[in-house]
Amino acid sequence: MAVRGLESMEKCSLHAEGEQEALRHKWIESERAGRDLGEACIQCWVQEHWNGFLRSRWLKHLQGETFYYELEGRDFGLLQKRFCDKTNLLNQILNRLIKGQENLDVIVWSIDTGLPFEPIHEILEALDINSRRLSPRFARCP
Repeated sequence: MAVRGLESMEKCSLHAEGEQEALRHKWIESERAGRDLGEACIQCWVQEHWNGFLRSRWLKHLQGETFYYELEGRDFGLLQKRFCDKTNLLNQILNRLIKGQENLDVIVWSIDTGLPFEPIHEILEALDINSRRLSPRFARCP
């Protein structure tokens, strides 16, 4: 399915960007250690950073900032289209998710602040963060 407005936009690969990040991590850590740390360092990056990396790129895709081939084309820019009337609330939720919080953290925050639950639930349901898990293709996952 073609997505409007993408002809002029740069399209990226999560796996290619992830591999570059993992290789950058390996280079930095190998320099610190004074020797090549090899595949074990790549695996370390995957275990410690892949999920956060994936989430941040997925949110950029949903916000319409960067299109990633591996993600659903129909989800590109979804947040601006669907929640343009709830921009402030959406941004507050996204900031929490970017920092690594989960749905439950957002729900507890909404209760603590006395915000109405229905719009928060609607946003969390659209985001569906727990269904957006991909394994990296550039490293063998343990």
